[in-house]
Amino acid sequence: MTVPDTLVAVANGRLSFKKNNKNRTATYKWAVVNPISNYCIIPYIGKYVNFSEKYSGEKGLLDLNYWVLDYNYDRAKTYMPGQVNQMMKSFEYWFGPYPFYEDGYKLIDVSNTGMEHQSAVSYGNQYRFGYRGRDGSGTGWGMKWDFIIVHESGHEWFGNNITTNDLADMWVHEGFTNYSETLFIDYTFGSAAADAYNQGIRKGIRNDKTVIPEYNVNAQGSGDMYPKPSNMLHSIRHGLNNDTLFRKILRGLNSSFYHKTVNSSEIEQYISQKTGYDYSKVFDQYLRTIQVPNLEFYFSGDGMKIFYRWTNAVNGFNLPIYLNLNTHAIRFVPSEEWKSSDLVIGDAAIITQAAIEKMYYIKTEKLGSKL
Repeated sequence: MTVPDTLVAVANGRLSFKKNNKNRTATYKWAVVNPISNYCIIPYIGKYVNFSEKYSGEKGLLDLNYWVLDYNYDRAKTYMPGQVNQMMKSFEYWFGPYPFYEDGYKLIDVSNTGMEHQSAVSYGNQYRFGYRGRDGSGTGWGMKWDFIIVHESGHEWFGNNITTNDLADMWVHEGFTNYSETLFIDYTFGSAAADAYNQGIRKGIRNDKTVIPEYNVNAQGSGDMYPKPSNMLHSIRHGLNNDTLFRKILRGLNSSFYHKTVNSSEIEQYISQKTGYDYSKVFDQYLRTIQVPNLEFYFSGDGMKIFYRWTNAVNGFNLPIYLNLNTHAIRFVPSEEWKSSDLVIGDAAIITQAAIEKMYYIKTEKLGSKL
């Protein structure tokens, strides 16, 4: 990039050279050594200044560079590193090593809100927590961290490392990255905060059209590709009730599909294979319909048995429900037909509509007790 010599040109990867042209211009060359999607390639031109640090990550020392507009330098120095370091700790924990150590990580000050340009993430969140000072979850948890730093950096794993072949499968980019916000909160503030945040963002789900639209026609699908798959993943995680395995799957996705392009079906099959459970109908429900599954349930008159079934669900929908509180825990897998499970004293108290809907993106309907 050749620019006026009063300006600085920044791009993806690492700076190969800067050349002063003696005609009031300067030429900058940046090089990327990892595979990169063409939509991630970006030129930044402005009155930039730079500061940097080393992050001790899973693959060794990672170069963190901050290119900020000169008038933002002082506040950037005190604001950006803390947010980036906490983000990197969280995401390397959940997803595995940052996928582009060779190209480094840069956060670059811009006038737009932000975007996931690989190794050169755009930042325009006005140095404020939340999304430009707002909390999309309405819970307060979204105001304790910088949304753009977390969300757009999350795309380095889902979107930039794992990239879909068709726009129709963009939920793999946006759904997982939306869920990275919940995982960041979980790592930083705990599981109760994460549950609250994930439930809160459901209000953004419109169910206007399916998350996955028609293939091979450049169709992008519903904006629900952000919060709806995020809530689907959270529901799968709770039903699995094995965070060690769930984390292993997230990290496995980023290692098995490292620097690759994929289809949604490959991601779906991987999760089913690694959990040892067929989630195909769960994916169909949330990605290929606009129906919200409804759990009907009731207790026997003595409270020692629960009866349950799914309605408004695809045939074969089999999302497991796991609930626990203190010493009580129960797991059941409803189907379209009425099924039942025996309870012990105290179990019924933990099976409430509020408890279920806090952790699972479903509707519930409690019917009257029957003998």
